[in-house]
Amino acid sequence: MLISMTGFGQAHRETDTYTATAEVKSLNSKTLDLSLRLPRFLLPHELEIRNLLGKALLRGKVNFSLDYLRPAAARTTAPPLNREALLAAYHELQAVAASLGLPTTEATLLAALRLPGVLPTAAETREAAPTDPDTPGIAWPELQPLVLEALAAMQQFRQDEGRTLTAEILGYVATIRQQLVLVEQHDPARIAHARQRLAAHLAELSSHEHFSETRFEQEVLYYIEKLDIAEEKVRLSAHLAYFEEAALQPDEAVGKKLAFLAQEIGREINTIGSKANDATVQHLVVGMKEELEKIKEQLNNIL
Repeated sequence: MLISMTGFGQAHRETDTYTATAEVKSLNSKTLDLSLRLPRFLLPHELEIRNLLGKALLRGKVNFSLDYLRPAAARTTAPPLNREALLAAYHELQAVAASLGLPTTEATLLAALRLPGVLPTAAETREAAPTDPDTPGIAWPELQPLVLEALAAMQQFRQDEGRTLTAEILGYVATIRQQLVLVEQHDPARIAHARQRLAAHLAELSSHEHFSETRFEQEVLYYIEKLDIAEEKVRLSAHLAYFEEAALQPDEAVGKKLAFLAQEIGREINTIGSKANDATVQHLVVGMKEELEKIKEQLNNIL
């Protein structure tokens, strides 16, 4: 079954500490044209990721991106409220207020909160934050399965698209085969008509006062070679059968092989058209060429 070069795959993971999305897209290309967009902490693994993608995708204009985001709470962890210090300060302020005969109000608690050691200061918050904002807190092996999941989705997309293309291309091949059958059915009438023309032409030559036996033999050989398309029909039939066989191979990259076979099919079709010297065959040949052009257009999207 054929595999399409066009595809899309995505994988998403969300945890308490990070959110990551791997996305891969592919379009037609004669070679592998790979473009990567990675977070900074994965740049040391770029070559490994390129090799991983290249081995799996083989050909195509491929864009791969991995988006990684850490929530603010995960990026910055300030020191928590010092509960023991708060209670001690509050009780101390209560004692002072009682000794002065003052009532204890909410202002007492607010005053306790402002005392040193109860809430973290700005300096303490900066010290608790990571020194490098791009520090991921995660290793590449943990994200690698996400990349593989996106690749698997991409491959499935390519295979599904390939099944559709396979049915479409084999339909064009079947039409060419039907037109070849019509050529074979018309061939006896074509030969009979050509024989009549040849007989008339040779009769004219033999009655001419300058009749040359050598010229006569040359004319016969010319028409025999010019009109015989038996070998071309056999080769065209064989190429069509081989094309169908290659297209139905299970999940194999055969795009280049099929492109070569399409060239051979076109060569035989053109030869039949040039040698047949018949309007009906020429009409059928034009139909074959139309179907072959459709095949070539679709092969541009085959891996």
